[in-house]
Amino acid sequence: MWVKLKLYFISVFIALGIGGLSAFLIRDNVYIYSLIRKPPLAPPAILFPIVWTPLYILMGISSARICLLKAAYPDDVFDAMLSYIFQLIFNFLWAVIFFNMRTFLFAFVWLVVLWAGILKMIFKFSRLDTAAASLQIPYLLWVTFAGYLNFMIYLLN
Repeated sequence: MWVKLKLYFISVFIALGIGGLSAFLIRDNVYIYSLIRKPPLAPPAILFPIVWTPLYILMGISSARICLLKAAYPDDVFDAMLSYIFQLIFNFLWAVIFFNMRTFLFAFVWLVVLWAGILKMIFKFSRLDTAAASLQIPYLLWVTFAGYLNFMIYLLN
């Protein structure tokens, strides 16, 4: 039981850590959001950390559930976790591209690749653990909404 709890803790810590590091790297440039023209439905800036924190927690729990299946399905778990790592790297870099580089079109294209990576990860997770895959659905929905925001910000600015 302690091994499982430790894995859940580490997995959530990694996901939150990636999000936290990304936020740290863009901290001097998030003011851009208040200066740019935004589309209808654009939430206030304060909403983003409020939404991302539980999403990263769900991502960590989901990835831990998959890792716990390693003994039974080593190759499938390895493949699924590669998809998880891929999308996590893309997630991490999107904010840097959007806020620090301010290349809104490139950020949107990056986000489309991230969205596809999340979808692929969900598919691979679903073959191993339906609950783990389901925990990623809010993340996919939020990134879909972020895609709308990003594309509209590109068009408006």
